[in-house]
Amino acid sequence: MEVNGSERNGTNTTDVRYISPMYNLGQEDSNWIVTSSFMIFTMQTGFGMLESGCVSLKNEVNIMMKNVVDIVLGGLTYWFFGFGFSFGLKEPSNPFVGSGGLFIDPPIDDEYMGAICAAFLFQLSFATTSTTIVSGAMAERCNFKAYCIFSFLNTIVYCLPAGWVWGDHGFLNQLGVVDIAGSGPVHLVGGISALACAIMLGPRIGRYDNGIDPLPLGCPVNAIMGLFVLWWGWLAFNSGSTYGVTGERWQYAARAAVSTMMGSMGGGLVGLGFSLTNPNGIDILSQINGILGALVAITGGCFLYRAWESVVVGMIGGFITCVAMPAFDKIHIDDPVGAAATHDDPYPLDTTGGRKGLFKGGGWYLLGVQSLSALCLSIWSFCSSIVLLWIIDKVIPIRMSVHEEVLGADLVEHSIRHTKIGLSRAMSAFRPFSMENRLKEVPAVGGNPGHDSFVTQLQLKKLENFAKSAKRQPSKKLVPRNSQIRTIADLDSELSTERKSPFAWVD
Repeated sequence: MEVNGSERNGTNTTDVRYISPMYNLGQEDSNWIVTSSFMIFTMQTGFGMLESGCVSLKNEVNIMMKNVVDIVLGGLTYWFFGFGFSFGLKEPSNPFVGSGGLFIDPPIDDEYMGAICAAFLFQLSFATTSTTIVSGAMAERCNFKAYCIFSFLNTIVYCLPAGWVWGDHGFLNQLGVVDIAGSGPVHLVGGISALACAIMLGPRIGRYDNGIDPLPLGCPVNAIMGLFVLWWGWLAFNSGSTYGVTGERWQYAARAAVSTMMGSMGGGLVGLGFSLTNPNGIDILSQINGILGALVAITGGCFLYRAWESVVVGMIGGFITCVAMPAFDKIHIDDPVGAAATHDDPYPLDTTGGRKGLFKGGGWYLLGVQSLSALCLSIWSFCSSIVLLWIIDKVIPIRMSVHEEVLGADLVEHSIRHTKIGLSRAMSAFRPFSMENRLKEVPAVGGNPGHDSFVTQLQLKKLENFAKSAKRQPSKKLVPRNSQIRTIADLDSELSTERKSPFAWVD
């Protein structure tokens, strides 16, 4: 319903506030929505821990700070215009963008104050989650100031498709699209945006110089703890999407929780299979993303599946995720945490909703609507993210410089110096060559094989240039010729030995 504050209260405190029928909430339902929102916000902790656990030590503070600004800056813009663009119905609203409901602030004596605040808080938690998904794909090479601008403006990438799917004005909603808890507007939009950002930024320095094998996790414990926090938050994400517990809603909330758990178990089983068959040891990231991919896959129809169907959906979602991660690496799309593989691939499967899907008598129409939804949201999120980053790059370079990336964002952007990250070695790449340099005498650069290889190659190149200079000017007697050749061979031997060692990149 549309509520005009000036007509009801005799004041003009709020020009237009819109409450979708799903938000016609009483006290019990509002309490459920608010509590679910609190739990969903803990997913920011989960994303932060997961991402910080996947990146090298010298970037973990930076990635946590990005999760902070996602709430601070992204939350502000969602209050400014995001909620109104998604759910506003004031003229001139159209099937593509809503109007009204800007700067949400219902009067204290407004009978709808609680419902409006509950609706806004719940949708705010969804909006910040979508932006946080993107931060993982930009890890270890994105300029923090540029990311702040991106986080501030990225709300528009989320809020428009959210309105298409959930807003009464949305053209996809009017066509009959099914998406219960945000597989499309939250996860597909976030995942495709992550893919676009990873492509725009390019791979981390040296990421694929020595093959496409996954890099070691900076802190596996953090990554696994992040998984548990996300698992917890996902229960509220899906169960809270019943928008209450009155009437029969509590039954669907309980069913959504069961489906969520069953789906995650199916995806976890697939992830475990990929982990156990990994020739380089049990792969932690495959296990984590297998579960997360299943959670994404179950979200669209979370309270419509039977238990065994949830397991199957989760297994398919986990399988797609585990296959997509190395596939992206093969084409050199560097996504440090697998955000794009986890959050975009399962979407065409889960948003058939189970209720009247192709295999449940819904026919081809629903399948067509769901496919159209996936196509529209994918094109919008990819193109809008590319354009947004391109514009930001004209103001502030979105990618860190070479020396900043090698030294680490924690040091160059936050003045935090970690111990045992090979800072002296990283600095040696940007200083004049010294014949006393030896690779084995300093630790790896922040536990990052790509950066370490990059620094090593710079040192080798400097040594070769030094040797050539000495050969051209033998009268200066810089170093005997045999010593030059032997030193190059020594460095090559050291590099070869380090690459063969299973502990070569441990700090």
